[in-house]
Amino acid sequence: MKVNIKKLYDGAVIPTRGSDEAAGYDLYAYIPKQSQTIPAGETKVIGTGIALEIPKGYVGLVYARSGLATKRALRPANCVGVIDSDYRGEIGVALHNDGKEAQAIHIQDRIAQIVIAPYLSVEFNEVDELEDTDRGEGGFGSTGK
Repeated sequence: MKVNIKKLYDGAVIPTRGSDEAAGYDLYAYIPKQSQTIPAGETKVIGTGIALEIPKGYVGLVYARSGLATKRALRPANCVGVIDSDYRGEIGVALHNDGKEAQAIHIQDRIAQIVIAPYLSVEFNEVDELEDTDRGEGGFGSTGK
C-alpha cells in the first residue's frame, strides 16, 4: 500500500522501519530551534514536520517507542494517538515525561511510531437487552485465576 506523505519543512524526515517485519514506522521530531526540553511530569507537543494522506478505511495509530519509554521515561501523553484518514495537518506527538529529570528532544530524534491499520465503520443499534454470555458483566480481573 502506498501512503502519500508531504514534508512540511526541509529538515523533516520520512518515517522509517527498524526492520523489514516491523509494524511501526518511526516518527522523527521536527523542531525549528534544534531542541526542546520536556520538564519532569510535563507534556509538550513535538511536531514531525510531515503530513499524511491516510487512505479511507485506515487509521494511523501513534504508539510509544519502547526504548524511549524505558530509557528516558517518555511516552505519548494520550497513550495511543489516532490520526484519522481525513486529517491533513502536521502529525504532532504529545510526549509526556514520566521521569524525575527534564528530557531534551532534538531535531530528527525518533519520538514515536505510527502503525497504519484498517478499521471498521459501524452503526450503533440501541436495544433494551444484550445477548447473555458465560462472562456476563464480569469486568476488570474477572477472568483471571
